[in-house]
Amino acid sequence: MLKSEIQKFVDAGQMLPLMEAFYTIQGEGYHKGTAAYFIRVGGCDVGCHWCDVKESWDAQLHPPTSIDTIASQAAEFSDTIVVTGGEPLMWDMAPLTYLLKQHQLKTHIETSGAYNLTGDWDWICLSPKKRKLPIEHVYSKANELKVIIYNKDDFRFAEQQAEKVGQDCVLYLQPEWSVREKVTPFIVDYVMKNPKWKISLQTHKYLNIP
Repeated sequence: MLKSEIQKFVDAGQMLPLMEAFYTIQGEGYHKGTAAYFIRVGGCDVGCHWCDVKESWDAQLHPPTSIDTIASQAAEFSDTIVVTGGEPLMWDMAPLTYLLKQHQLKTHIETSGAYNLTGDWDWICLSPKKRKLPIEHVYSKANELKVIIYNKDDFRFAEQQAEKVGQDCVLYLQPEWSVREKVTPFIVDYVMKNPKWKISLQTHKYLNIP
């Protein structure tokens, strides 16, 4: 297939730059502890300096893969599918989620919200970043708001973001892994004083699983 033809399929969401796909335990947020199949899509221009999957940023490094292949492989492992990145909303997610739904699978997404929301999702985890804020319409769709705490200013940012989501959205503060020992006591104290928030931990890292 010619490169130009492949690009047309990518632009239409029929192929996606797949970095990796794997079956594991969801380690973070509302569904932590749940067995889930992760689809990690390449491409991200949000550029968090503490990102632990920087190799996902350049979509050109990851082969365009047919969504038929992605969906059929996902169906072999779990009924809960988590699409993550990179930033998956850089691509049209509607064709992929249509196929996943055809397989009777639950569709979850982890996104910064910096791009238009496409796809049919059962659960939307919005993890906003200061460098590139979410598009306004994504806030009202979020089921879960997860703000990463790297320094004390991130609490101010978290409150700004919490004002924009719906009243049923579950609010989480999560320590950035590299400074977890430093910031976790601050998060514990903050949540005790502001109990609308919950603490999210990267339990998969403590358990030493992918």
